[in-house]
Amino acid sequence: MRTFTLSLLMATAFFHPVLQAQNAPVVPAPSEVLGFEPGQWHARHDQLEAYLRAAAAAAPDRTRFDIIGRTHEQRPLLQLILSSAANMQRLEQIREAHLAVSRGEKQPDPTLPAIVWLGYSIHGNEASGANASLRVVHQLLTSTDPAVKNLLDNSIILLQPSLNPDGNDRFATWVNMHQGTAPVADPQHREHVEPWPNGRPNHYWFDLNRDWLLLQHPESRARIAQFHRWRPQIVADFHEMGTNSTFFFQPGIPSRNSPFAPESTIKLTNQLAQFHAKALDEVNRLYFTEEAFDDFYVGKGSTYPDVHGSVGILFEQGSSRGHLQESLQSELSFSFAIDNQYRTSFSTLNGAVAHKQDLQQAQYQFAQKSKEQARLDPVRGYLLREAADQSRLAALLKLLKQHQIAAYALTEDFQINGKTFEAGHSYFVPVEQSQYNLLKAAFNTDTNFRDNTFYDVSAWTLPYAYNIDFAASRKAPSELAAEAWTEPAATAQTFNDGAYAYALPWADQQAPVQTARLLQAGFQLRVAPKAFSAMTAQGVQQFAAGTVLLPAGLQAEGWQQKLREFAQKQPLALSALTSGLTPQGQDLGSNQVKPLVLPEVLLVAGPGINSTEAGELWFAIERLAGVSPSMAEPARLKRLDLARYSHILLPDGNYNSWGDAEVAQLKGWLEQGGVLWAQKAAVSWLAEKNLLQAKLKKASELRALVTMTAPAYQDKEQLAGRQRIAGAIFQTDVDLSHPLTFGLPRQQLPVFKNDLLLMEPAEQPFVTVARYSDQAQLAGYADPALVNVFRNSATVLAHNVGEGRIVAMTDNPVFRGYFVGSGRLLVNSLYFGKLFDSGDDSGDGDE
Repeated sequence: MRTFTLSLLMATAFFHPVLQAQNAPVVPAPSEVLGFEPGQWHARHDQLEAYLRAAAAAAPDRTRFDIIGRTHEQRPLLQLILSSAANMQRLEQIREAHLAVSRGEKQPDPTLPAIVWLGYSIHGNEASGANASLRVVHQLLTSTDPAVKNLLDNSIILLQPSLNPDGNDRFATWVNMHQGTAPVADPQHREHVEPWPNGRPNHYWFDLNRDWLLLQHPESRARIAQFHRWRPQIVADFHEMGTNSTFFFQPGIPSRNSPFAPESTIKLTNQLAQFHAKALDEVNRLYFTEEAFDDFYVGKGSTYPDVHGSVGILFEQGSSRGHLQESLQSELSFSFAIDNQYRTSFSTLNGAVAHKQDLQQAQYQFAQKSKEQARLDPVRGYLLREAADQSRLAALLKLLKQHQIAAYALTEDFQINGKTFEAGHSYFVPVEQSQYNLLKAAFNTDTNFRDNTFYDVSAWTLPYAYNIDFAASRKAPSELAAEAWTEPAATAQTFNDGAYAYALPWADQQAPVQTARLLQAGFQLRVAPKAFSAMTAQGVQQFAAGTVLLPAGLQAEGWQQKLREFAQKQPLALSALTSGLTPQGQDLGSNQVKPLVLPEVLLVAGPGINSTEAGELWFAIERLAGVSPSMAEPARLKRLDLARYSHILLPDGNYNSWGDAEVAQLKGWLEQGGVLWAQKAAVSWLAEKNLLQAKLKKASELRALVTMTAPAYQDKEQLAGRQRIAGAIFQTDVDLSHPLTFGLPRQQLPVFKNDLLLMEPAEQPFVTVARYSDQAQLAGYADPALVNVFRNSATVLAHNVGEGRIVAMTDNPVFRGYFVGSGRLLVNSLYFGKLFDSGDDSGDGDE
């Protein structure tokens, strides 16, 4: 009880306002809406929403409450805009005037208020930020202190209380359900040990703070839309770190800033740091700067703003991961963590107002300099082309458009370096546009940097991720569409009722999803394992291997009307075939043409498994294959009836809890015809258990290849950075005749690599599906010794196990959800996993 009393006293002490003031009674205190003081319990997202609604209703002249989107679990994404009544009356006028300055279209205007973004808790279990936002709102709307009034008079505050509502509620539910009469500070207490996958990620277990550039999730798309609507001068990004840490605010490690961020951002970050230091010095709080964190990857919340001339600031508070926990600093309470986030929220606002003109001038000069850099850049733009998969190309163009990067269709063929970019499916992205810096970052292919030690990834080249053929061009095509690409409207499709069969080409990214929906609707489908030609009403048409067939003779009565209704909801790229007799290749009734069935997928997901990669597999197969998997923890494998699953997916993880019984269970399932997909550490485990026939090299052997001459102790971190691949893009060469590669447009396939797993090519033929190319490194840093040893090693192996198949990949094919190009290997393993035979007994059937 003494500990609990002390905690309450600490909470009371820390809830005095930053600026001494009297509170007006109009706006309710957070406790009046929540029923408790922030810090005594963790607020759920609906409670955050209830308070913001109540505060906005009580102060409608100084606030605007918006729902800017919804999460996967349909929780609203909230934004509260706060300012003085006078500013709110001309909010749109201020926004437009500010945008004109930030884009370099008008000179800076000293009468404009600063635009400040306060974004809290993008990681759901870093909850002090979300809970602090309630105190920030209350103080801004109730204080009568002239200094607070000055903040509202001179700033527009965009406050987003929880950037990850789904994760927030997962965490809040866990810690609240374990709080007793008195908080328990024991780190081993259940409250402080979250279950897998914990509250950090979103619904699909993604890290949303890595999604600012990639925009795979609705939370990110809503956030970026607001960022570009306002172009804030400061983006404050509130996080938590380990319990034994104190408090961090940027600047981070000086040598690890993005090369695409202007010097003004670094200078202003240092100036604003003085305000954070002062706010924490006043109450003798411990903190540090210029350590541990960087601003290199442009897809993070503190870096994405930098490449727009804004100032992104990362705040990291030591986490109580509950209500009270022992730490090196003494007992760390949730209330204490909230208070630090509250104080630095106000130090951010104070710094923004004090440097209002500097921030505005920096954005204006950034825009002007960007225009000049673009004008002088020898690269005039980037050419993109993709003939067979318009959906994948459109997905990249849509992503660029969301970042306000324009692409223009070629209206005539254009040649560069002996390569032709054909009109009709090629686009040009000019560098001379307002998003010059982000554009250059998105297309960057550098392999060596000022500091080759990375907190996050070193490469993210968007065309590689989408497997879109691209080239930097020193000459702009003269024949381009007048208007930039916009997403085309869906077109209705007509069907020839007299068709013998319909053919669905597999190359388009939407083909697997369409196939899944047709199978779910009861249509009977077949797949052609070889290329063929067929008669259509327009004459002979060529079809590639992997084409999906819908034969009329196999369908149930009324299928044509059903197909027309189906196509109204989901456009289908179907070709009507008039005969089963083909001019070239297998006839449509051949035994080689195999039935397609909807995959029944088990995704192993739970303690011991890499939750991020499990989530990426879950997200990818739903979006790219149209299949929702069953999921089960590794510990439950022995109790599962595996016979109901056609496929099992093993993500990266630790499988050492599985013993002989599980090995025998998997082997029996494989021998009966199952298809097993494994990646990264799961590959090592399968090879160790002799289920996968592969030779691997240990990571320790590879690290030993990277050495330094007489290293000093200070070189330890640098050497460790060189001995790993933090995140780079490698080129692979694939066997285009293999069913696992059907639909890929070319032999070269970029993959994302952040692991030292190395598989040697198989000695037996027909097993090595893909290998790293001789010129393996495409983008991002990897030590030359590591690049050299990976050349021509295997990326994907696939072979028979009895009647079943096993597919092993050294890398994650769907890294962060946006590597959809290499994701085709995963998708094909679901639909075509039994279409290949690596043995010698692959006959055409009984004679």
